[in-house]
Amino acid sequence: MSANIIDEVVDCMPTSSGDINIQKVQTEHRLKLADFWGIKKGFKVLEIGCGQGDTTAVLAFLVGEKGIVHGIDIASPDYGSPLTLGESINYLKKSHIGNRIKIDFDMDILSPSIEFPENYFDSIILSHSSWYLKSAEELHDILKKLRRWGNKLCFAEWDSGIKSVEQYPHFLSVLIQAQYECFKTSSLSNVRTLFTPQDIRKIAESAGWDITAEKSINSPELQDGKWEIEQVLANFHEELKTVENMPAKMATLIKSQINLLESAIITTAIKPMSTYTFTAE
Repeated sequence: MSANIIDEVVDCMPTSSGDINIQKVQTEHRLKLADFWGIKKGFKVLEIGCGQGDTTAVLAFLVGEKGIVHGIDIASPDYGSPLTLGESINYLKKSHIGNRIKIDFDMDILSPSIEFPENYFDSIILSHSSWYLKSAEELHDILKKLRRWGNKLCFAEWDSGIKSVEQYPHFLSVLIQAQYECFKTSSLSNVRTLFTPQDIRKIAESAGWDITAEKSINSPELQDGKWEIEQVLANFHEELKTVENMPAKMATLIKSQINLLESAIITTAIKPMSTYTFTAE
């Protein structure tokens, strides 16, 4: 991937951590995804779960001046830390690629009031956003609704079928979070439903999509595995204390998994899981 392209995209984005290399790594990963998806100049793109705009920026750069990226997120613009979603997107929109970006926050894609013309978009993107959903049923309903609006679905999520022992701690931290979520009625967690690649394929096909290509992309420099592990280890006491109706045996199981996680990060280098991605029509 050209360093010049990475730098040009990153120049459009805020770097709240003060370490621009973090954003460069994140951007390089999303450029790999967009290359696999075949995003071209002039495309009209719909992005579901745009968040702080990590993928949005890459898409906007690639579609060029005649393209458009319409991002939708159910979260409010004041969600997120250290930069909120709104602050991050506002910064992005002030850059030289900002005039090809439209973002709607506080918007549930399943609301009957949200509609677009049939086959209006060249590509519809869900990138690292499906684990925020409440259930498999919600993902199915979203993919089914999206079927009317675009010619091509481009999907990416962490690949829970780990490829190396170094990815095990990241996977274990995600599995622990997914188990908390089974007992919550509402949540702001990063992992609310864990979908495996097999789950995702079945859901997409049942929603009317035909998968045309799929791939597991490895970006070992991504920091997400480390971040996820740190969050789980910092928060698990509070999670176990506040989650209601959790059987004592389940709480004991999660504590055992925490012990495994703590041991693993001592003996194993931490690498993020690969990303499972596909295109469908």
